[in-house]
Amino acid sequence: MSNRYHLTPAEIASLPASLNIHPVSSEARRTISSPGDATGLTTLGVNIFVVAPGDKSTEYHVHACEDEAVYVLSGIGTARTGNDTHSVGPGDFIGYPKGGPAHEIRNTGDGLLQLLVIGQRLSEDVIDYPNQDKRLYRYAGRANDLVDKERVSPLDFAD
Repeated sequence: MSNRYHLTPAEIASLPASLNIHPVSSEARRTISSPGDATGLTTLGVNIFVVAPGDKSTEYHVHACEDEAVYVLSGIGTARTGNDTHSVGPGDFIGYPKGGPAHEIRNTGDGLLQLLVIGQRLSEDVIDYPNQDKRLYRYAGRANDLVDKERVSPLDFAD
């Protein structure tokens, strides 16, 4: 590595990567490497997701507390945001504000879909998975708590 704060393209390409299968949906399979972690970022997640044809980058979800953003590096996909779907490709940027519509991206191309995924890393967050009727509570220093939404009150994102 050239230094802790600067990564060359070759260094980014050689970062360790691991297959991650989303805990709520096996369709959400992605290989993740983290230039953010490699440079010491702690409150901002900066990751490269590589998604195989037919797979999703994540399960359809919405964060109550954290903003997210995705920049498409290569490949072709379909982004679902709320009730809308649209094609995405290299150079496209998608911002997902906290409390906005639920979202996901599926690789609908023949090759790999590479995404630069950026998001906050707050100590607490609540994530809803509408297709699964699940809610995840994340607390710093504690195990995540995934529950059936029928057991909890609806979130009011207007607060």
